[in-house]
This record gives sequence, structure tokens and C-alpha cells, in this order.
Amino acid sequence: MSDDPATRRAPPRILSIAGSDSSGGAGIQADLKTITMLGGYGMTAITALTVQNTTGVSAVEAMTPDFIAAQIAACVSDIGVDAIKIGMIGSAANAEAVENALTGIDAPVVFDPVMVATSGSVLADEATVRVFGDLMSACRVVTPNLPELAALTGIACDTEEAISRAAEALVARHGCAVLAKGGHAEGDIVTDRLFDPEGRLASFSDPRIETRHTHGTGCTVSAALATMLGYKLPLEHSVRLARRFTRQAIERAPGYGAGAGPLGHQAVRSPG
Repeated sequence: MSDDPATRRAPPRILSIAGSDSSGGAGIQADLKTITMLGGYGMTAITALTVQNTTGVSAVEAMTPDFIAAQIAACVSDIGVDAIKIGMIGSAANAEAVENALTGIDAPVVFDPVMVATSGSVLADEATVRVFGDLMSACRVVTPNLPELAALTGIACDTEEAISRAAEALVARHGCAVLAKGGHAEGDIVTDRLFDPEGRLASFSDPRIETRHTHGTGCTVSAALATMLGYKLPLEHSVRLARRFTRQAIERAPGYGAGAGPLGHQAVRSPG
């Protein structure tokens, strides 16, 4: 194999705009692990620092809007970017800064509208959630879980019909695709539903994995989805591969922590 980078296929450049998880299970750390294991080149714009582990978040320090924007500009202007993942934002002002920083960037954006950590800790206040709308309008796809979908639409997502109405409302309002993640629903089967602006619907169902080791699941699937889109794969196939990677990482969780433990990203070396 040649040592000349010019003769090798370049990995997709994936920028994660998210918070740091000091315990390594979620946020920037989970994103970088996911991007790397899927063959991408990961970059970061850190929006907040957190003190957390598998049992909860005990402190958060948000970065300033200007500092976040500078991180984004530094990555995009030099390395370039093929896809972007947005996770925890930290504040309403930071959300506005991210939206402005993305103006003019020609790359698919995946937005995981993080509101509550797996441990139950609140990661976005009401003011921050209110400005999520402008960000969603700049995205290729948004990946809310059912509580987040309900909070974004005001529709209680407790039936299949209600989930569809809520997701379709977001699609109509913001012109983005919506991946409604069904892990919070009851039952032995987990179904995620993908709605797009052209009116197409795809659903993905798998048996529920009974485990407490789910810390960073939402971060992982959204980072994997961004990476697949960075490879320029179609959206539906990207979702399928991202879900497969995430499920394999859950199955290979190392068992660390006293609470919601981290996934085993290191054990999954391809989406297949």
C-alpha cells in the first residue's frame, strides 16, 4: 500500500458539534469513537464541558458562542467537511451561533436534539429548545427520540399514529427528514421510523436488547448516520447501517459503570 495520501481514498471528514462527556460514553467522545470505527476522519467543535459518569451529570460549563463558531470555522476552512453531526448545544445563544456558522457550508447535517441524558440529567433548558427550530431547518435529518419528538411538537407520542403525526409536523415545518427513534416505546420490538420531505416513509424494527448499558446510544446513531452520509450513501441506507453499528456496539458493551453504562464502540469495526 502506498504511503502517499494522494494515492489513497480519503476518509469522509465528519465534524461533531457537541458537548464533552468526561466519562467517555456519550457526546464528543462517543462521536469520535463512532466516526473512527466507521472509517471517517473526526473533527470537533465542543459546545460544553460536562462532569458526568454513568450515574449522572453533576456540572456543565458551556463554551461561548464565539468560541464554538471559531472551532467550526477552523475545521471547515482548513480540513473541509463532508458531513456534520450536532448534539448537545449548551445554550440558546450557542444554538444561534451554530446556525450562523453553518451558513454556506455544503454538507449534510444530522441534528440529534439532545434534551436529557440517558441518566435523566437535563441538558437543554426551555430557551435552548425554543431555538432548535431554526437549526432543524438547516438540517438534512433530525433524530429525536420519542420524548424529544413530543417536546418539539407538543404531541404526546404514545401511539404509532401520534408518532407519525408528530414526525410529519416536523418535516412540514422545517423541510428536513426525521428519524423518530422508538427505543422509549413499550414492547419487545424497537421500531425507528424515517420520514422525509418527499412523503416517503421507511421503518426499521429489531428485537429490544435488554441491557442497562445504553449511555450514548443517541449520540452514536447520529454520528454513525452522519458518517454514512459523509460517504454519500442514500439516506435510508445510511440509517440502516447506522442502526446496525449502534446495535452491535450495545451488544458489545464492556459493562463499565454503576448506572447506564457505555457502549462497546471499540469492538465494532464496520457497519456490516
